[in-house]
Amino acid sequence: MKNARQRYNELSSHREQFLNVAYECSELTIPTLLMRNEGDALYQSFATPWQSVGAKGVTTLSSKLMLGLLPPSTSFFKLQLDDSKLGVEIPAEAKSELDLSFAKIERMIMESIAASTDRVQIFAALKHLVVSGNALVYMAKEGMKVYPLNRYVVERDGNGNVVEIVTKERVSKKLLGLPELDDGPNDDSKGDYKGTKDVDVYTCVKLVDNGWRWHQEANDTILPDSVGKAPKEKTPWLPLRFVTVDGEDYGRSRVEEFLGDLKSLEALMQAIVEGSAAAAKVVFTVSPSSTTKPASLANAGNGAIIQGRPDDIGVVQVGKTADFQTAYQMINMLEKRLAEAFLVLMPRQSERTTAEEVRMTQMELERQLGGLFSLLTSEFLIPYLNRKMHTLTRSKKIPSIPQNLVKPTIVAGINALGRGQDREALVQFITTVAQTMGPQVMAQYMNADEAIKRLAASQGIDILNLVKSMDERNQEQQQAMQAQQMQSLTDQAGQLARAPVMDPSKNPDATDAMAAAMSGVTPPQ
Repeated sequence: MKNARQRYNELSSHREQFLNVAYECSELTIPTLLMRNEGDALYQSFATPWQSVGAKGVTTLSSKLMLGLLPPSTSFFKLQLDDSKLGVEIPAEAKSELDLSFAKIERMIMESIAASTDRVQIFAALKHLVVSGNALVYMAKEGMKVYPLNRYVVERDGNGNVVEIVTKERVSKKLLGLPELDDGPNDDSKGDYKGTKDVDVYTCVKLVDNGWRWHQEANDTILPDSVGKAPKEKTPWLPLRFVTVDGEDYGRSRVEEFLGDLKSLEALMQAIVEGSAAAAKVVFTVSPSSTTKPASLANAGNGAIIQGRPDDIGVVQVGKTADFQTAYQMINMLEKRLAEAFLVLMPRQSERTTAEEVRMTQMELERQLGGLFSLLTSEFLIPYLNRKMHTLTRSKKIPSIPQNLVKPTIVAGINALGRGQDREALVQFITTVAQTMGPQVMAQYMNADEAIKRLAASQGIDILNLVKSMDERNQEQQQAMQAQQMQSLTDQAGQLARAPVMDPSKNPDATDAMAAAMSGVTPPQ
């Protein structure tokens, strides 16, 4: 049986072509994301790109994905009761109470996520996905950890499901707590580095029939207390991909799709910067037969008067203004295409640019995230939520949830985009009806209760105890009618009291009539 080191070296050959493209993409955007010789020196130098469009695009797209997958103000999931169980195993009148309990559990889970460093690591993983197309997330008890592409290998089956993961990381021998590793031979084949105190630690993760199993090895020896296991659907190891290609174990990145534009922009920007520096250099020439001495020209101050002829003195000029203009126009076109590719909002520069135009441009950019959200929702959000709920349940921080009755539903990502389009269509429909038909026809034909419920659902708002129900409004109407009737009777009694017929001196039955009017009973004749 092969050990973890041998298995890592064997699977590395399938990763090589993806890793080379990832290095090239990183060098044109954010070079520090993926280093070619990681770990060979304490500080590694890298070449700075000539343009910053790639770095800005990666950061912007990663931020938009972060806000879409894990919105800061609302929950990205919802615990819903299975409708098929309602009325059979659970009474229908208990649904409201269960919804309140589910909302409390959702808040507890979101508070746990907010208190951890998950968002920081997830943002780092999203940047790796945009640049290299791959990232491995490990959800440990101490916190989340992200592995770049050059530190792990994966193997998938024909359906794209992961069956094996092997990671590699350099760790100090003292941190491992194994002094015997210091006395071992300095053999590079076993992961030791001559003259250093570091050792390669390999983590082998495999999918078996009952779930996931993993262990760690150093110098081809299994480390104690490194064996772990997890259920199949609740694994802490999340290998992520950005764009899938059938039959490939690794994903493709967004930067790779637009690598040609980035290369062209890099070359043009280098030419423009170097050409501008050459054009900005000021060099004077003096004719060899001139009486003007070069030293006199060099030492002359501003406004100084020296002897000489102006015709004997010249200035070196590049004369490439037209060529620079052509390159500048090409740069502008490439920047615009890359901004659209990475969803960078660039509103039209005009005095008449309205807020509605900017809003529509932003909505058009967000619609382009639909394809990007689909894979991340299935490969990241669902396993992340399952593992988070499993960890909190085992630590007794949230109550156990019966899986046959309650199903978590993702409401972020692609589902959030769908709700946003529903909200826009609904608001536009209501506005069109109100402006075309008038408010009277709208009140006659439009169901206000259903409109409020659909607007709340499209924005992901729970209307429980927020919007009044039909029974509550009917009860308030009855109370208002009763109060109006009592006020009307009181006013009538006051008018009768001032009438001459109610004067006791003139009408002996006035007192009885007054009492009967107050009680609403017709007095006897």
